[in-house]
Amino acid sequence: MNGLWKPRVLGAWRIPGSGPVILAVNHSHNIDGPMVIGLSPRPVHFLVKKEAFVGPLDPFLRAIGQVKVDRSVADRGAIGDALGVLRAGGVLGIFPEGTRGEGDFASLRAGLAYFAVRSGAPVVPVAVLGSTDGRSRLIPALPPLRGRVDVVFGDAFEAGDGDGRRTRRALDEATVRIQKRLTAHLEHARRLTGR
Repeated sequence: MNGLWKPRVLGAWRIPGSGPVILAVNHSHNIDGPMVIGLSPRPVHFLVKKEAFVGPLDPFLRAIGQVKVDRSVADRGAIGDALGVLRAGGVLGIFPEGTRGEGDFASLRAGLAYFAVRSGAPVVPVAVLGSTDGRSRLIPALPPLRGRVDVVFGDAFEAGDGDGRRTRRALDEATVRIQKRLTAHLEHARRLTGR
């Protein structure tokens, strides 16, 4: 990452030093996951689409502890593996929008709320902001090479309402709370970095 881009990390100290935690990362570039994995002060286990586990990437992704998920179904194996990361006190990385897009947290899926409410793990919002200097991009899904990429960690928060409910209504309410916190963090990160 340091050879191809100029990463700058802000607020990494906000990640709790131990215990389970969920990193909720915006997703607008192909490098968002690898950037967070490489720059986080703790090892991160992302939910990664099964299509990425091909060729030499398959054993590499498995070796660094990434969780393969089939996005076309409710992948119970991946859900169990992700909850296992949290039960073991690890760090689970999630793209709450489910796929790469604008990276603005505008449309969240319920997965993040499910993991946060079910495990009780705090959520740390993460904004990955690529270069916006107007240079042409060789690959549209990547920030310009040698461009600055900011990774901004926010304050940890609890997604649940404290009563431990795991009903559909509780998850919907948690999703609304999460979206407000993630959107506020992204706005703060943009002001902080001038993006």
